[in-house]
Amino acid sequence: MKICIIAEGSYPYITGGVSSWIHSIITQMPEHEFVIYAIGAQTKQKGQFKYKLPGNVVEVKEMFLDEYLFEDGEWGHRFKLSPDQHQDLAALLSGEGHINWGRIFELLRSSKFRKAADFLTSKDYFDILEQLGRDKYNLVPFTELFWTVRSMILPLFLTIRHNVPQADLYHSVSTGYAGVVGALAKHVHGKPLLLTEHGIYSREREEEIIKADWVKGYFKDLWIEYFYSLSGCVYEAADQVITLFNRNKEIEVELGCDEEKVSIIPNGVNVDGYANLKSAPQDGKIRIGAVVRVVPIKDIKTMIQSFALVNREVPNAVLYIMGPVEEDEQYYKECLQMVEAMELVNIVFTGEVQIKDYIGQMDILMLTSISEGQPLAILEGMACSKPFVTTNVGSCKELINGLDDGIGPAGLVTPVMHYEQIAGGVIQLCQNKDLRESMGRNAYERVQRYYKHQDFIASYRNLYSSLGGRQKWLESASN
Repeated sequence: MKICIIAEGSYPYITGGVSSWIHSIITQMPEHEFVIYAIGAQTKQKGQFKYKLPGNVVEVKEMFLDEYLFEDGEWGHRFKLSPDQHQDLAALLSGEGHINWGRIFELLRSSKFRKAADFLTSKDYFDILEQLGRDKYNLVPFTELFWTVRSMILPLFLTIRHNVPQADLYHSVSTGYAGVVGALAKHVHGKPLLLTEHGIYSREREEEIIKADWVKGYFKDLWIEYFYSLSGCVYEAADQVITLFNRNKEIEVELGCDEEKVSIIPNGVNVDGYANLKSAPQDGKIRIGAVVRVVPIKDIKTMIQSFALVNREVPNAVLYIMGPVEEDEQYYKECLQMVEAMELVNIVFTGEVQIKDYIGQMDILMLTSISEGQPLAILEGMACSKPFVTTNVGSCKELINGLDDGIGPAGLVTPVMHYEQIAGGVIQLCQNKDLRESMGRNAYERVQRYYKHQDFIASYRNLYSSLGGRQKWLESASN
């Protein structure tokens, strides 16, 4: 069977998290061929893969969201949209009303347009935008509305005009642009579509936009509704939707996904692979680790603030922030400046490392994210019998405390961005070795019982077989 995995902002450009999850599926299913449809943020990422692609990856299709910067259109054409096409585009731009995505796909991929930007410089588009301005933004200069909506919508239009490789099954690993590509693939090729949602993409974009300086206040709702519309596209098109824990399922249903489509397959970790790792030297230090990309959504600044309080109470504590730093270089620079300004000498940014070389040496692990799905970093730490202090995001609370499984807590859960409570949890574990060890034992028992890697792989193998047509694949293989 040929399976096309559609990923945005992850595999194969970025390590860890969702990327590790994708790589694991591909390597553990050598019986299938895989096509990677990789959606990156910037064209400078082209070919810059962080993974050695397995032999069963037969094609990589790269597409970059900043391609719109190089797209110019011819001004003033009229393309004679039908009333239905007009209504669909108006609903997409405003975030109000039902969108028939099939009609949008057909329109934007038609030969009417030489390129996507031709539509955004057309009289038809101006008509729709003028109506949006009158209805919702009558106090905003039209030029601001024009350029804001253009920057918002043109990457989507370019995405829709890209060709999608043929496959027997399409698997989008988020909503957003990856979800739209999956829906487009189903529309064009008539093959099944599977969606796996790790975190809730539209909620994450909403959090980012609310805090963003690059979006003016009166346009924030426009951007937020746009990303919810993209999620609605794949929720409607997907044959099955997989999430990692029950709270995410509830949110997906709240956002309009058919509950009958949604199933839960938790992440898994190969527990045996974390046995007998190098342990810490007996030098009197308390080692605190964070396996994390240095990006805003992981809230490294709150981690630094927390550690400043920890270091006052536990001067022999050292914080190791283990993960790539180049994804958002400006944010990394700000974190370094913060460390210097607070005169924190016991913080080490390791950059990208082999986690197994470090994680066994940690006494405590922490995660301060403002959004997560079901973090592999926590599962890996639990497999090493390490206690965690984590924010209450995604399934972190469920991982740490369990679901009435009788095992006991594997760490402490704190509110998001509450650096004093985060620090308090870390200090408590630093000062109580027995508590650290008992929570570590609970962590190991929970991950061993409920989050096995082989169970996760078996679930997806069965899912691929049921959706992709196992009989067709067998017939094809025999010919």
